[in-house]
Amino acid sequence: MKTEGYHHYLFPKRLSEVSATKTETPAAIGEGKNPIQVIERMMKLLDVLAHHADPVPLKQLALETGLHPSTAHRILGAMTQSGFVERSDAGVYRLGIRLLELGSLVKSRISLRDTAMPYMLQLHAATGESVNLGIRAGDEIVYVDRTSSGRSSVRVVHIVGARAPLHTTATGKLFLVDDGPERIRDYARRTGLPASTPASITTLPTLEKELDRVRRHGVAFDLDEVEAGVRCIAAGIRDDDGTLIAGLSLSTPSERFNPDWAPLVKETADEISKALGYVGARA
Repeated sequence: MKTEGYHHYLFPKRLSEVSATKTETPAAIGEGKNPIQVIERMMKLLDVLAHHADPVPLKQLALETGLHPSTAHRILGAMTQSGFVERSDAGVYRLGIRLLELGSLVKSRISLRDTAMPYMLQLHAATGESVNLGIRAGDEIVYVDRTSSGRSSVRVVHIVGARAPLHTTATGKLFLVDDGPERIRDYARRTGLPASTPASITTLPTLEKELDRVRRHGVAFDLDEVEAGVRCIAAGIRDDDGTLIAGLSLSTPSERFNPDWAPLVKETADEISKALGYVGARA
């Protein structure tokens, strides 16, 4: 786990544009008389440290936060003792291991299903159709949560606990794209690409062509490939490391299928990813 990933749990954005802040004088500091002010100064220092890949000298921290050097030094000393900041022999500062510990704790308490459900309900309300949350289990997708439309007698296979092959499902296609060409070929050889319906993809060239479209557009479709009469649109959900961990899919009877819902599905999946700490592709 990369340490930098935890910065976004604790500091999702800059707390201030500090470059234009006027440096304080000792008389203006108040030396800790206002506890809220001290906390705000701590956050400023942590914020600046979070945005520097390398350790930062005291003088630069004071300049970027607008704090007097003596104030910055005093607060950094307290944070160093608590493990939030580390100070090297050269007198430079960086974020401490305590933040990594807290980040791990925050991440362990984030539930994918609990995080995703409010967004799934919003998508359900906007479309009136079933919304599914699927995760990968080997060569299959397992559906772990779902909102039901209640609008049709058509049985939709995407029920909680249901499984379907990767190459026939919209969510599964997302995971195959994430695997890359070599592992896609391995999957095809290993499974034989069995058909679930006459519309299922059963050859490697056809699958590769389909996955190229998914790669380019960032969404995947299942057009009667798992179950005749049911169509689906899916977009990927990523965690704070950028790992694809799930797919959000919208499933409808074929007669109500609307491909124009694809941007909305992707936007919803992106919002869930953001709620899980994902901030976009990193260099």
